[in-house]
Amino acid sequence: MKVLTDADATLDSLRDRKIAVIGYGAQGRAQALCFHDSGLNVTVGVRPGGPSWSAVQADGLRVASIADAARAADVIHILIPDEVQRATYEAEIAAHVTPGKTLSFSHGFNVVYGFIAPPAGVDCILVAPKAPGTEERKQFVAGGGVPGLIAIHQDATGTARGQALGLAKALGCTRAGVLECTFAEETNEDLFGEQTVLCGGVAELIKAGFETLTEAGYPPEMAYFECLHEMKLIVDLIYEGGLERMWDVVSNTAEYGGRTVGPRIITAETRAAMREALAEVHDGSFARRWMAENAEGLPELSRLRAEELQHPIEVVGRQVRALFAAGRAQGAAK
Repeated sequence: MKVLTDADATLDSLRDRKIAVIGYGAQGRAQALCFHDSGLNVTVGVRPGGPSWSAVQADGLRVASIADAARAADVIHILIPDEVQRATYEAEIAAHVTPGKTLSFSHGFNVVYGFIAPPAGVDCILVAPKAPGTEERKQFVAGGGVPGLIAIHQDATGTARGQALGLAKALGCTRAGVLECTFAEETNEDLFGEQTVLCGGVAELIKAGFETLTEAGYPPEMAYFECLHEMKLIVDLIYEGGLERMWDVVSNTAEYGGRTVGPRIITAETRAAMREALAEVHDGSFARRWMAENAEGLPELSRLRAEELQHPIEVVGRQVRALFAAGRAQGAAK
């Protein structure tokens, strides 16, 4: 895949367009501020009277209701959570998505699974920074950027790709490098990665290691450090230079043990479960299950959250972090 950089993008297609950023969570705030600092005409659409309304004003940006922001905008960039996008779109945005406008997202979930259908005559694009909003903003302010993806679902005006690249440039993503993909590719790999590796896989691996050590009689505080605390140190090495960098820094003992035992942990059964998870992403069954869960008031998610809060690794983790925070405070006071 070709890496697109600042040399491939301009803001020309956006300079005379009004941009509505819908939502002011981590991504909404980061992206709206970066757009504004890049010289684009930005209004943030949020619920009147809510905490986000005051937050937008405190940051010095123009604020309006979601409907008013969408009505006035040429580019409607939707950054509210996946599970509420359809209802908000139908109630407050759809009537204002008229020919010649651009409907923009940072995650293709609702378009890919048919919860939002962009009308004819409208450009539909995706601009997805590959980092949390806080890191994205931090890198932008420092003069850099985070990598990103762009995708084109509909190009009614012939300018959709230029707009997507322009938004990526305004976010600083082209400083780091941007890849072009499809809405489906972005959505599928994002959901799969979150479920099997980045969030779900890592969390279960950490808990399994902790449980194995404590069941064998090891102190939970030591198990916490070994299986959770040190994870950051390893991930930082991998982020810095890939697996090669991690193997280069750890001891030869750790490398030999890791290379020989790791495949016994991630087995053929694990890989089969990963393929099953990917199939559920592809066929939309995960998306339908998640939307149904949300419609029912999140009963399963609430139960899972409550259960994990009581898991021994979370209980001992809170205690250990509090002890070390107190120790740092005492050290700083000396």
